Amino acid sequence: MTVDTPINPARRDFLKTSALAGGGLVLGFYFDAASGAGKGVAKPGAQAGGNEFRPNAFIRIAPDGKVTLISKQPEIGQGIKTSLPMVIAEELEVDWRDVVIVQGDLDPIYGSQSAGGSRSAPTNYEEFHKLGATARTMLIQAAALTWKLPADELVARGSAVHHLASGKQLSYGKLAPIAAKLPVPPADQIKLKDPQEFRLLGRRIGGVDNPAVVTGKPLFGIDVQLPGLLYATYVKSPAFAGKVVSANLDDIKKLPGVRDAFVIDGTANLKGLLPGVAIVADSTWAAFSARKQLKVEWDAGKVAEQSWQGFAKQAKALFKQPAGEVLRNDGDVETALAKAAQTVETTYRYPFISHASIEPQNATAWVKDGGIEIWAPTQNPEAGQKIVTEVLGIPKDKITLHITRSGGGFGRRLIPDYIIEAAAIAQRVKGPVKLTWTREDDLQHDQYRAGGFHFLRGGLDEAGKLIAWHNHFVTFSHPVFKDGKPVIELGAGANLSGDEFPGRWVPNCRIEHTALECGIPMGPWRAPRSNVLAWVFHSFIDELAHAVGKDPLAFRLELLGDKGFLPGTGEQGIPYDVNRMKHVLHHVAEKAEWGKKHFPRGQGQGIAFHFSHRGYIAQVAEVTVSKDGKLKVDRVVVSTDIGAQIVNLSGAENQVQGSVVDGLGALLFQELDIDKGRIVQSNFGDYPMIRIGDAPTKIEVHFLKTDFPVTGLGEPALPPLAPAVCNAIFAATGIRVRELPLRKTDLSWS
Repeated sequence: MTVDTPINPARRDFLKTSALAGGGLVLGFYFDAASGAGKGVAKPGAQAGGNEFRPNAFIRIAPDGKVTLISKQPEIGQGIKTSLPMVIAEELEVDWRDVVIVQGDLDPIYGSQSAGGSRSAPTNYEEFHKLGATARTMLIQAAALTWKLPADELVARGSAVHHLASGKQLSYGKLAPIAAKLPVPPADQIKLKDPQEFRLLGRRIGGVDNPAVVTGKPLFGIDVQLPGLLYATYVKSPAFAGKVVSANLDDIKKLPGVRDAFVIDGTANLKGLLPGVAIVADSTWAAFSARKQLKVEWDAGKVAEQSWQGFAKQAKALFKQPAGEVLRNDGDVETALAKAAQTVETTYRYPFISHASIEPQNATAWVKDGGIEIWAPTQNPEAGQKIVTEVLGIPKDKITLHITRSGGGFGRRLIPDYIIEAAAIAQRVKGPVKLTWTREDDLQHDQYRAGGFHFLRGGLDEAGKLIAWHNHFVTFSHPVFKDGKPVIELGAGANLSGDEFPGRWVPNCRIEHTALECGIPMGPWRAPRSNVLAWVFHSFIDELAHAVGKDPLAFRLELLGDKGFLPGTGEQGIPYDVNRMKHVLHHVAEKAEWGKKHFPRGQGQGIAFHFSHRGYIAQVAEVTVSKDGKLKVDRVVVSTDIGAQIVNLSGAENQVQGSVVDGLGALLFQELDIDKGRIVQSNFGDYPMIRIGDAPTKIEVHFLKTDFPVTGLGEPALPPLAPAVCNAIFAATGIRVRELPLRKTDLSWS
């Protein structure tokens, strides 16, 4: 198996089977554009009728036997460039060594190309099976015609079609020219493989880019090189959305290597082109060096009045007032709390944090011939194209966007601010220009995970059963214009559903929120919303269990009860399969020997679970806390239910292990302070990241194969980590962690 460079196939309304110049076979499959979801393979003789069908991906089989598979989703480290082509290869019965993976550019021929929310696998899995099976069927038909034998006597395997009775075989390369002349068979003639026959799926397959990554080959956006390339830096106001009053541009233009320096007025869109000063030079070093001598006078605006301390003070006052919006109001919470045998009341809080991707934001743009060509490490190429059209007025059909590999994303690269900055600079430059953010830019102009404040009350009856739950969530929002009117919009990942556990389970339950207006950019951070709500709710549930002296696992199982399948309610309704969650809880408890170990003081186990991004995950953490408060996570056991098939076992294990380590890093260290409308921290010196010595000593990953559709894994394994560790800390020390990051809590004990 090899990897090729990105390509951009000719745009066309639909892709029919056709003979290549070299006699190969090209095959596409089709989406029902009306619904936006895959509906099957095109019928024979299908013609382009408006948007009735359009290709989503294609395969190319050359006469030399090489099979080229297009990877349409951006690769950000989640392994999708390997796993989705594996699905096609499985059904195609092609030897993985014969496969070439090509990263597709942004093109409507592929359908949606964004990568976020762990949606890439579930939205493509079934259709990719059909695509591979259709190609296999056509190759078998080509062999049947060649041998004049019934197709049902032939089998495909190992990049060839075999007649087992005679021992004859024909390679895919030889069959490709014949298959290319055949009509695409109707969907009802396509038979998918029995999962019991899978030979590729479920195995450990190394990432297709791994050899290039470890040998330093150019793959990432920051590696792009073009003839005559210039290099740019873009300086924005330290206080978000501040405007340029003046800048010493003439002085900057005289510096060595500097080609130009200019002000871009920008917009007020926190996710778009903010005002700033661009410096274009012969090298990144020259641009960064000139930047150090840039002097800008900024009009910071009202955001300069905002601070984290101010937000915390406002939240404390808002807790005492009626909430802005009630999301769930079952039963009578106040009466139930008043009559409860025992009540627990507390607050939880967490800060804004950064994505801190290894590769800073960057993009290369080249304006020419009335259009623009862009190279970018993006999770959401459609958003990049859209904002270039909206802000610069370049038509979509004049925008070519090449998707490079991303050096980490975690949701950050869903926002196209760095793309529109590069494009706006390129409009002023003759030739291609690469914009590279500094590490300080990346930390101080991120699209942050929103902070939040939760006031919680729980009521328990004489039997220790949870009968009342109240959560008042103070969250963050932006003032925006919609339909020409000013409205308040919650930040990405800063919202809350009335269906969040234990909503729907507790008879007297009120879940509500109050929006706190701010000027801080917010965006999705790995497992948006779930990454903090799991910590808050499953830590508080643990408090309630200990308050009544119940085993934390037994308390959770009792709370889940026997409700079976719960449909979603309300606008943000989330269906929930109780039996699947109980299954992973029982499984993780068994694997971790829950309740069977004796831990001395300073050591303990904690358990947590969460339903996130279609995945049902439970975790047990084992920790040691020294008397002086030093924490070591000794072991994390993870049980996951993400459906009927693990596509790539190696990639799946990496995703879970990475989620555990990433979640632990955020729990232990990550925090941003806000003062005068700007981020105080500037680099990893004052924004520490997790290191090898902080990682768990052992991470055990278990996959439960169930009879449910395949779901993604990039996000659901992260949320339970923080509450599992904090609950283990309480078991070890009696200290309850109610504020993030963990380093703000003194864990010392005696």
